[in-house]
Amino acid sequence: MRTWAVSNQKGGVGKTTTAVSLAGLLSNRGESVLLVDLDPHGSMTAHFGYDPDDISPSVYDLFHDTLDPGEIPMLLRDTGVERIRLLPASTALATLDRQLGTRHGKGLVIRNTVRALADRFDTVCIDCPPMLGVLMVNALAACDELLVPVQTEFLALKGLERMIRTLEMIQRSRKAELPYRVVPTLFDRRTRESVGALRELREQYGDAVWEGAIPVDTRFREASRNGVPLTVAQPWSRGSQAYRRLLESLLEEEAAATAEAVGHD
Repeated sequence: MRTWAVSNQKGGVGKTTTAVSLAGLLSNRGESVLLVDLDPHGSMTAHFGYDPDDISPSVYDLFHDTLDPGEIPMLLRDTGVERIRLLPASTALATLDRQLGTRHGKGLVIRNTVRALADRFDTVCIDCPPMLGVLMVNALAACDELLVPVQTEFLALKGLERMIRTLEMIQRSRKAELPYRVVPTLFDRRTRESVGALRELREQYGDAVWEGAIPVDTRFREASRNGVPLTVAQPWSRGSQAYRRLLESLLEEEAAATAEAVGHD
């Protein structure tokens, strides 16, 4: 089972869209996918028709030791999409940093949850909040790779700088490198700012940046209103094809890394 966290310390860059779109593509390939919503705003939860202000139980309950490991599957919700299940967020997640304080083990709750569900899913995609705190720490501790969507505008590059600093801090605490891939999003080749921001992104971060870019596509908004990933509803749209290329790139890298690890054994 692979686990991806989708994170950036700036909102509105396409984190939820990225997680949901990749999940749709993986489900089209016959994989079972768990989507984990760790954002108190609950955009992913709302995408599939649930109200984060009024949902219970949710991810929030995992942090209060009220569930035995065997009860965790009770938290999973249907998404209406075959092979995709949701671990929903509630707005109560916003209170966790204050409530948990220095409680031992609070940074490993999601990692332990994912491990408890490992036999049920091929892929886990975690949608992160846009701020550093216990929820982001949990996501980065649980994942095998970090995906960082970055809107192709100059102000968004500052959010990436903060995210990379957070990543470096987490790597020191993990005592292991966490692979990451920067994903340019909301790219509009018709505007000078978007083209210039993409160029600067590649110049600053080099090979860490995916070679493609996710274009602006109003169909993403329509798919969200309908509660279905665009990659399922309209798999041949511009946005869906871009995410398909991203997924193919990620899977190729994964296969290469696996082959290299086997070669070293």
